[in-house]
Amino acid sequence: MTLIEGVFAAAITPTKTDFSPDIEAIPGFLDFLAHRGCHGALMLGTTGEGPSFSPEQRQEILRTALRVKEEHPSFQLLAGTGTPSLDETICLTRQAFELGVDGIVLLPPYYFRNVDEDGLFIWFLHVIRKAVPAGCLVLGYHIPPMTGIPLSIDLLARLKDTFPDQFAGLKDSSGDPNHARKLGERFGKDLWVFNGNDSHFSLALEHQAVGCITAPANLISPDLRHIWDSHQAGKADLQTQESVNRNRVIIERYPPAPPLIKAILARKFQLPFWSVCPPLRSISQELVDRVLSELEIT
Repeated sequence: MTLIEGVFAAAITPTKTDFSPDIEAIPGFLDFLAHRGCHGALMLGTTGEGPSFSPEQRQEILRTALRVKEEHPSFQLLAGTGTPSLDETICLTRQAFELGVDGIVLLPPYYFRNVDEDGLFIWFLHVIRKAVPAGCLVLGYHIPPMTGIPLSIDLLARLKDTFPDQFAGLKDSSGDPNHARKLGERFGKDLWVFNGNDSHFSLALEHQAVGCITAPANLISPDLRHIWDSHQAGKADLQTQESVNRNRVIIERYPPAPPLIKAILARKFQLPFWSVCPPLRSISQELVDRVLSELEIT
């Protein structure tokens, strides 16, 4: 398996005022992320408003995103493909691999929240058997605050045992530092864990995480990259981690993330002021001013 590791942005999706994806803007935005230290990006995740786009739009977004590899061959692209529909998830996953993504990040079927682990296992089993070719990589997406469906450590172990060459890891967006520790204690490096909460990045790395995939990485990837590079050199950059913590707390005060991040990208980095898809709404310039006065972004 090709190792996937490092700093990944849970990338926003450039969007026009008619709520369609701004296809031509995608490679340029990914180039921006690459130049700011990202090893890769997750397309069509929560921050990328993945569920807001049709299957056809998703396919076009991914096809265009892959053009970033023309300038940045080592830049890795992940795709969010999970939906409540088993059949649609299989189709989206299969298409993503056919296009050439480096891996997929798979939400659990988030509509029915009271299912048991056997039901979840069967769902993942069918997706992987029918849509994930040998040698292709799946990361589970553990974000119970959003989905209401946790991926327990026992379920992860069962999936890893059943699909050792395909079920590669987990995006852990639980926001629970104890969960980060438990994942490291149970799996070590056998399960590739990506931290989904910037405030816990250093802690997760200490417990065998292989990187991060976060929304603030759209804005603060140089700091996250510095933490990553320091860890690779056997050091802990606590000062930069404290700065990341402060920024994360500020961003969390103004949910949801996509409108805020798009507005800050436009004001701070002179990128287009991209729209968001309903029910999300763009934020006011006054709120952008307030947040920018609080954030520490270089």
